[in-house]
Amino acid sequence: MACYAALLHQPPASPSPCTSGRVGSCRVRPPPLLQRRAPPLSVRARISPRCSYAAAGESAGAGAGEQPAAALRRVLGTPGAHQAPACYDALSARLVERAGFRACFTSGFSISAARLGLPDVGLMSYGEMIDQGRLITEAVSIPVIGDADNGYGNCMNVKRTVKGFIKAGFAGIILEDQVSPKACGHTQGRKVVSREEAIMHIKAAVDARKESGSDIVIVARTDSRQALSLDEALWRARAFADAGADVLFIDALASREEMMVFCAVSPGVPKMANMLEGGGKTPILSPLELEEIGYKIIAYPLSLIGVSMRAMEDALVAIKGGRIPPPSSLPSFEEIKDTLGFNRYYEEEKRYVASPAQSSFGSGNYDCTSEASSSGDTKSRTEKSQEPIIDILPQLYDPGSAGGRGPSGGMWSRTLRLKITGRDGVQKIDARIPAGFLEGMTKVIPGLAGTNIMERLRNAPMDSDNPQNGQILLDFEDGRGDRIQVFIA
Repeated sequence: MACYAALLHQPPASPSPCTSGRVGSCRVRPPPLLQRRAPPLSVRARISPRCSYAAAGESAGAGAGEQPAAALRRVLGTPGAHQAPACYDALSARLVERAGFRACFTSGFSISAARLGLPDVGLMSYGEMIDQGRLITEAVSIPVIGDADNGYGNCMNVKRTVKGFIKAGFAGIILEDQVSPKACGHTQGRKVVSREEAIMHIKAAVDARKESGSDIVIVARTDSRQALSLDEALWRARAFADAGADVLFIDALASREEMMVFCAVSPGVPKMANMLEGGGKTPILSPLELEEIGYKIIAYPLSLIGVSMRAMEDALVAIKGGRIPPPSSLPSFEEIKDTLGFNRYYEEEKRYVASPAQSSFGSGNYDCTSEASSSGDTKSRTEKSQEPIIDILPQLYDPGSAGGRGPSGGMWSRTLRLKITGRDGVQKIDARIPAGFLEGMTKVIPGLAGTNIMERLRNAPMDSDNPQNGQILLDFEDGRGDRIQVFIA
């Protein structure tokens, strides 16, 4: 970050090979300055909402109201080297959080594999990464560090990328110095941009952060170790720290000794390790070993996508052989539902269950009747039609209002009797309804669709000033063949 440039400035110089004295300085802890002062609430960036259906108590991430970047800085400010597996979609991110990790990365390699089924050779676009990233950050509450490749262009593209990642809810962003098209740093043929352009990209990212009122953590990555030399990679790492980067990352370091030399650069600025599983160029070390060397955060880019690929292949072999995957490799249906949040969803859904009076009409189906019934009732459907009529809604209008055909006068303030008999002769509804309510019923009862029942009532021959109880106002068949009758109650 920018404050380190003033406090910990070291002029760029060609570093010498690792010595025992320099290795001893690798374990410098990040100072309290890592906890950047959060911008005022009025200028904080809009953050994507978090999903609320994860199992209760499974998150070790951001607290209530805490911004993602603040949560990540809090993690980086605590002792130890923090493991952060790389996810590639919302489900894998949910599993990382469920396992108790305090942060996670997105892997461009894995996202390219899962989303496109293609290699990580620069085919993923800015829009695709933002779209995938937003789904990931919305699925979890732990901070997510996003892989932004090389920023997708020049410095102006870098600024747009940083602002887009902030809006998508990322806590951190990784920016590298490869030329386009970029590719995995452990593959052949890596090339990097010039020193000057690489530094300007980091400065542009810092400016974009300031302009957004955000505190997103900027992880500056260089691929120059394989493209050029270790000395060049160390020079760039130091220059990135001076330009305002919060975390430094040299990809594809080839030995423990190189890792020690790297951790001696810009003491106090956290270092990121990349444990590329399955045969990358960097030695695979334990979290304790990496902490001893001086690393603060550890990425595991291929574990989740790799085991997923192998598990799917094994499952397909089993299915093709007429079997299903064994219980040891296949969670139960209940376990799957619990992981996805079905139970929490069902609990929340109960808060919005409609009352019987609401559901009888709001459901759009009027096959349920409003007659009174009791347990053990043995009357036939035909006999039910003779039961007393009941009010299903309170009186909505003043019966003593003045006459006229307005909705609050004369007969229109009266309660009407609505009777609906199915074409099979079975009575569906026999209830007292306020006259004004009938107009709304034409929108919720499918059989009345297209029937302007209020217009029919207005044109019905009657004495509005002296309505007679029992007088029939309407008697017709609706679009489904049901008989609709309206009486003065």
